[in-house]
Amino acid sequence: MQSIQRVVAKVRLFGELVMFSHTLFSLPFALISLIWAAGGIPSGRVMLWSLIALVAARNGANAFNRIVDLPYDAANPRTAERHMPRKLLLPREVYGFVIGNFVLFIIAAGMLNPLCLALSPVAILLVCSYSYTKRFTWLCHLFLGFTIASAPVGAWFAVTGTVAFTPFVLGTVVMLWIAGFDIIYATQDVEFDRKARLWSVPSIFGVERALRWAKGLHGIMVMLLMLLYYIEGLGWLYVIGIVLAAVLLAAEHQIVKPSSRKRMKLASYNLNQVISMIIVVFTLADFFLL
Repeated sequence: MQSIQRVVAKVRLFGELVMFSHTLFSLPFALISLIWAAGGIPSGRVMLWSLIALVAARNGANAFNRIVDLPYDAANPRTAERHMPRKLLLPREVYGFVIGNFVLFIIAAGMLNPLCLALSPVAILLVCSYSYTKRFTWLCHLFLGFTIASAPVGAWFAVTGTVAFTPFVLGTVVMLWIAGFDIIYATQDVEFDRKARLWSVPSIFGVERALRWAKGLHGIMVMLLMLLYYIEGLGWLYVIGIVLAAVLLAAEHQIVKPSSRKRMKLASYNLNQVISMIIVVFTLADFFLL
């Protein structure tokens, strides 16, 4: 019984390490892409291996980021209580977790089609390279969004095995959305980032200008969502979903207060999880009901 409890506790620690609940940021858009690409519900095989690939790539990338950022996490008071600085998980354990997830990702890609298999090493390189971008460019937020945008693009490839315009528009939506709220989140670490010589939009350009950048990115995101309305010939349910998402994005920017951790978590994570769910629910309702 104790051994089972230890395994369960370790699994819980790894889930917290990679913030597994944040899969809600990429999964809804990947699901939309799967449905649009298939013109309906894909086969069970495609759905299964696509989901495995998405979760494995995300877990591997997040765990790798925790390894690379360990010296900074330990020095930053806001992140010093994370699992690795507290030695709740050792580097060798996390490296094993990273390798295991990336091997699973490659296997899942190979089970989908040759294009996914061929691109799997590129995807791994892409998601791992983000961890270093904050060392040399304030475009790190966009690069983070770019890596997560691979979810809807990869989902399209998983179904069709071909390249198309729609998934790249959807991927750009994800990129701008993620970059915008990552900029908001980064306003909490302005002073630390400057002292540690880490790059971010808030640390380079200041908090006020950074928040304007975030608003601009989210504004373009909404416009691209409306472009998809025309590209895919969608209906009024989709439009309602986008309007609701836009209202929540506006609320997000109204409540931002970098000095309040509680408000920043609400603005950067909680509201955006609701936004992604609204978009996927109304988009799929529009697709299947209209």
